[in-house]
Amino acid sequence: MAIQLTWYGHSAFHLEVDGHHVLIDPFLTDNAFAPVSVEDVQADFILITHGHGDHVGDAVSIAKRTGALVISNFEICNWLQAQGIDQVHPQHIGGGYSHPFGYLKLTIAHHGSSLPDGTYGGNPSGLLLTAGEKRLYFAGDTGLFYSMCLIGEEGIHLAVLPIGDNFTMGPDDALRAVQLLDPEIVMPIHYDTFDVIHQDPDAWADRVRETTSAHPMVLTPGDCIAL
Repeated sequence: MAIQLTWYGHSAFHLEVDGHHVLIDPFLTDNAFAPVSVEDVQADFILITHGHGDHVGDAVSIAKRTGALVISNFEICNWLQAQGIDQVHPQHIGGGYSHPFGYLKLTIAHHGSSLPDGTYGGNPSGLLLTAGEKRLYFAGDTGLFYSMCLIGEEGIHLAVLPIGDNFTMGPDDALRAVQLLDPEIVMPIHYDTFDVIHQDPDAWADRVRETTSAHPMVLTPGDCIAL
């Protein structure tokens, strides 16, 4: 199964899986690093990890323009329907579903999840996607938790982890997460978008190489890789 991954900065991604266009946490308009505009981005599916504005981002306007199916927790899907989005698929933590782009399971994440208007956004989540023989883990906004080792037992090809600190794991805890997950490849995200989460991803990547068997991959927003 052919998979191409493009990072749009912060926690925003575009996945192309066998011709299906999947957006993750499409925070573009107020993301100074985003290399693509809301009007130009492609989407058949939109995945949202939690309700904060830098993750829900432009999901409403993109979904209205493209007709994309939005996948998130039950509370966020209800909120989206109130915004005029009819195409939603609610899931919840521990639950998985076979979508055209792969089997998507929601995992725990330790964070908050209020929506931009203050509405309750349910529990935050990570995303565990199995597409063909590849298993991709997008941790979402989270602190370190020991049961990451259980996620790692699934056999992770790529783990995408926040390193920004302040709101999520910082570099030290993200390094411990790599040790628990034991992925083949790890990618740092959720840093430098705001001053309070400034980090040096290359220095962190050096630590990953020194202390784990994972291959760290530091992307520049707009970079596209094949998995």
